Amino acid sequence: MLTSFLLVVLPLSAVAADASPAPPLPEYHLTARPWTPLRIDRDAYLEAAERLCRHVALYQNEHGAIIDPILGVEHQYSTPYFAFTAGALVHAQRAMDLLPQGVAAMEHATLSVEKGNAAIPDQHGEFYLASLAGALEFYKGHVSESEFNLWQRRLQQPVTRIIEGVDVKINNWRAYAMRGEWLRAEAALTQQADARAFIEDGWRNRTQRARMALDRWSLYQDWSSAPQSHAVEAVGRINLLGLVQAGYDGASADEIRFHAERGTATSLLLQDPTGQCPPNGRTDNHVFNDVLYQLGFEIMAERKAAAGDLAAAGQYRRAAMLGFKSIGRWRREDALYEGTYSITKNHFPIDKRVGYQPASNWTNYCGAGMLHLAEAWLVRRTELDEAPAPAEIGGYVAVMDAAFGSVAANAGGMQVFINLRGDVVPKYGVFWTPPGIVRLSRVGWDSRLGPSDGVYSREARGGVTCAPVWRQGRRWTHLADHAANFRGTLDVGFVHPMLVRCTVVYHQETGVSAPVFYQELTITPDGVLSELRSPDASEFGLALPLLQNDGRELDIAVADGIASVTYPVDVGDGDQQNFIAVDGDGVIEVADAAILSSYGYLLPARQTARGGVARTFIYPRNADEPTAREVRDSFRLTEQGFSSVLGRVEGALYAGRTAAGGYGDRMDVNGDGKDDIILSEPCGFIAQHRQGRITAVETDAAVSADVQGQRITLEIHEPYFLDENPVAHKETP
Repeated sequence: MLTSFLLVVLPLSAVAADASPAPPLPEYHLTARPWTPLRIDRDAYLEAAERLCRHVALYQNEHGAIIDPILGVEHQYSTPYFAFTAGALVHAQRAMDLLPQGVAAMEHATLSVEKGNAAIPDQHGEFYLASLAGALEFYKGHVSESEFNLWQRRLQQPVTRIIEGVDVKINNWRAYAMRGEWLRAEAALTQQADARAFIEDGWRNRTQRARMALDRWSLYQDWSSAPQSHAVEAVGRINLLGLVQAGYDGASADEIRFHAERGTATSLLLQDPTGQCPPNGRTDNHVFNDVLYQLGFEIMAERKAAAGDLAAAGQYRRAAMLGFKSIGRWRREDALYEGTYSITKNHFPIDKRVGYQPASNWTNYCGAGMLHLAEAWLVRRTELDEAPAPAEIGGYVAVMDAAFGSVAANAGGMQVFINLRGDVVPKYGVFWTPPGIVRLSRVGWDSRLGPSDGVYSREARGGVTCAPVWRQGRRWTHLADHAANFRGTLDVGFVHPMLVRCTVVYHQETGVSAPVFYQELTITPDGVLSELRSPDASEFGLALPLLQNDGRELDIAVADGIASVTYPVDVGDGDQQNFIAVDGDGVIEVADAAILSSYGYLLPARQTARGGVARTFIYPRNADEPTAREVRDSFRLTEQGFSSVLGRVEGALYAGRTAAGGYGDRMDVNGDGKDDIILSEPCGFIAQHRQGRITAVETDAAVSADVQGQRITLEIHEPYFLDENPVAHKETP
């Protein structure tokens, strides 16, 4: 039965290279955990932008320029991004007191454009084009006609005077310039024919097409790090998506639209269930990138709504809201920066520059955050019913292009993010992408607890991810230390929203003598079982990164085969990450000093293999759920899987505390020894339940069913609700 299921399902559920218009998104609607709409009001976006804008306004000088408080100079695009956001606030009839400062910023920024690229701070003219063209209309009627006309004349400079040249800065900077030129054309600041020629040249001749069209799933390859940066990917792709949304109609418009939309559909699978964009690459774990994802999803929500696809529109709207909600975890409360957000995903003082790249500075990245929040507010027009995002449903293993070398595997809103390769050459002196598991996140849980991020540090001469560790001579060494010699190969065994089975084979590929490791992962909505084996390593184990300090000390406990990490009660809500040695004599110990990552200090713990296997259950826990000790004491391996107080795996089926399902024709959902659901033929199915009483069923085939004594008929992927008074489930389409 299991074999036939794999043959039927994997081509549909496992992401593989093909010519389909979009990656296979989950077709199921039901979620493993109770689901409720976020109902985040559109104006919440603008409120957050206003907080940032008011803060940045504190740094404006008498000439209208925004002066970075750390650098002491005007930096990059801080001033035009402030001008745009202040203008958007005035356009929305709020923060009218910021109008004079917005006007001053427009005056200064347009004067810089008139003087040409050399006069623009750090020669960032590409970033001035869209922000100033978009801001111009906001100020019409708020300044004199002569001043408005002066700004227009200044912004009519040829693009070749504003940017450094047509043959340089052709990575994501060119995508900024292409979008900006079209917005200038729409504002009658340049001829549309000239704008089309520039955009077509950028797409066809200046690498923009190759960066997306040659990628497995139309993600944007910036070609500025290896592996590619997921963070910078969003910048290039969403600028091109914005170009499409602005109505670009040149010869390549359809092709640009295809790849921009396809890549954004792919990114639904990469977003984590708490709203974070994926890790890896330069600008990794920068907060504004979650806002970029939010903006891209809002654009797609509106595009899908306009096309009449309200189901997809609802998923994109939900994903946008998740992205917005995510950034709240990095909102600063210290007096000087209250109401702003950290640049990177930690709470260290900004002058410590933890996780920064050289371009990471205060006013420019605060500016990026507030501008994209304002853009998301402007884009969002249509009222839509939210639908569960793909990351909340799960049932996929998304394998990205080899240039990225990353995998997102998700069962029921439990996502494991794996790097199959790591940085070999540093970018800005930093190794941004270590091999191994670098993120584990779950619906309704604080994904900062991880294992969050992962790191290889040149200063520490070592690294850590949730990956193999083995004795090499007298010392233990981590997979994260060996990006030059190791690669991961993924073997996908089973994929369903209730259960994903896959194995990562870590192996050398450079001729260096090194052991081979097999890390089997059984992913369920409630936890992940990792079983690590090696045919040739005599002493090995699994490294367990514990977030020790992210600018605030966390509570860590390592004892009795359990390693746990929790935020203190004054900054957390009781969520806890647990690594549990589920073998009877399994031992977990802290073995090395903490290493600083972009999230904070990661303390490497280690579970050493016993009897040829290191078997670890990774259990992200809410405060009202069973304790790690209860899970450990109840954990039992079986011939077909395992069981604990959380639930049980039996072959192709999983039964948890709020949902059950998999592939088969019958299942005992509540564990009383009787089949609660009997289907007329084997198929994939999900059954939501409340304390063992089934409330909703969904199948991937048209079948009849007996559900706890009730006869029903089920259509393909049409949830059937049995509960007479459903609460959360009525919101699920």
